[in-house]
Amino acid sequence: MIDENLLNSLSAKEKELFKQGLEDLINQTYVIEDEYKKLNESYTTLQDFIRQIIEVQPNALWVFDNDGAIFLQNSEAKKMGAILEGLVLEEESEIDFEGRSYLIKGVTKSDKKIITATDITEGKRQERLVSMGQVAAHLSHEIRNPIGSVSLLASTLLKKVDPSVKPLVTEIKKAIWRVERIIKATLLFTKNVQINPSYFYLDRLIKECEQAISHYSYTKEVTFQFDLPHVEIKADFELLNLVIQNFIFNAIDAIEECEKESGLVSIAYVEDDAFILLHVKDDGKPIENKNILFEPFKTTKTKGNGLGLALSLQIIQAHGGKINLLEDPKGFEIKIGR
Repeated sequence: MIDENLLNSLSAKEKELFKQGLEDLINQTYVIEDEYKKLNESYTTLQDFIRQIIEVQPNALWVFDNDGAIFLQNSEAKKMGAILEGLVLEEESEIDFEGRSYLIKGVTKSDKKIITATDITEGKRQERLVSMGQVAAHLSHEIRNPIGSVSLLASTLLKKVDPSVKPLVTEIKKAIWRVERIIKATLLFTKNVQINPSYFYLDRLIKECEQAISHYSYTKEVTFQFDLPHVEIKADFELLNLVIQNFIFNAIDAIEECEKESGLVSIAYVEDDAFILLHVKDDGKPIENKNILFEPFKTTKTKGNGLGLALSLQIIQAHGGKINLLEDPKGFEIKIGR
């Protein structure tokens, strides 16, 4: 409040100067207030921008105050807040959380600590696959030569043994054939599949499948239906043949593991103008875990090494195609572009 006595003691000129100074002060206050509003708006915009940057991060991100309270976090961090329980934030570490693997990193800036949790499950899976593939390839190379020798000896033995012993030697040859097939599949899987497409008639696969089935051991009565017409297609014959056989053997194994005493495996060509469609179906045991069907080295069967379907998918994808699951009856659709 202005002292009236002081104001009355001023001359007219001093009053004018005082008035002008007061107006300038008021105007300056308005300018400062306006700048403050702009600064506050800029700060709010910056905060929103920072939140957006944090939100688009693919990993979980937390920002902590000095007292350990969460200052800022993105939606990924909110989903997995329990991962922080018992975590030593000063150390970089790898931890497992809800079936996934995460790399935890922390950095301190001024009075804030930033923690990130990056999902490295897929990377670790690929590392394991590479490692397992290298071991499998090495073992396959080591086994291939002695197995070849045993196969040759078994063929010679089959010609010379007493007829009563021949069924036993035949089973030995079937077992050797299966091992040789596993070796071939393993070596193919550990390399990038290269296709060599050519034209051939689809019904040519029937004889190859029948011969492969004759080498496969199973105990139940299995009926096979091959509905493959005399239609010309373009694909890698040897690799497509391998894929079809993989699905046939999977179907036989499913029948072997079900409660029924017999079963049916069917292979059919489905007419389509844009794609080559092949359906392989069976009435055996249902698929237990669809999520790991094409996972290498994983299988829910009592037989097999978990490479058949993974390799089949590789081969079909190399043809620019895909494999789909079928229901009722269960099976697989092999889809290749024409």
